[in-house]
Amino acid sequence: MKYVRQLPLISTIVVVLAAAIMVGLGFWQLGRADEKEGLLARYAAAGDNKELVAWPGDDKDLLKKRLYRRSEVDCTKVTELTAVAGTNAKGTPGWAQIAECEIKGGGTARIALGWTRVPDGPIWNGGEVTGILAPGPRLVADPPRAGLIPLERPDPSDLPNNHMAYAWQWFLFALTALVIYGLAVRKRVLGSDSADQNEEG
Repeated sequence: MKYVRQLPLISTIVVVLAAAIMVGLGFWQLGRADEKEGLLARYAAAGDNKELVAWPGDDKDLLKKRLYRRSEVDCTKVTELTAVAGTNAKGTPGWAQIAECEIKGGGTARIALGWTRVPDGPIWNGGEVTGILAPGPRLVADPPRAGLIPLERPDPSDLPNNHMAYAWQWFLFALTALVIYGLAVRKRVLGSDSADQNEEG
């Protein structure tokens, strides 16, 4: 009881509360890890579904539900043609030819038309494109357009599931805070005991 009375009340409450919050965040991340596993399993199964879904546009919730499904857009106007690093279906690095489009019905879409070995690609003036919805969002043309080579198929396994690591980080932060506070309190208590002994001597 003597040592308990020596604990700084406010500091102890703050540290214990902070550790409890960190532990709570750790369990929340564990729940998120389970959700992400289910989502990745759904994405992995999406490739077997040949039914077309509508282009989600800027709606992030719709994109999350439709990722890795097949979709179709009608590019009525190409506003920009660019090239970014990309890999073809055989795993060869090169360039993905990208078209920024205005699409029928309003809105815009980013379309990965296909693969080239060099950055320079063909001129493409638009049209209907069917492909796979990938993060971005972008539509990876399947089959490729403008006479290009097929790009590597978007793979949901490329999406990280870091929630388990985040959970253990929060648990470690909580433990570290308690250990450091425990050492600080121990030093204070031992120092107090030593001072009491000196006075008694």
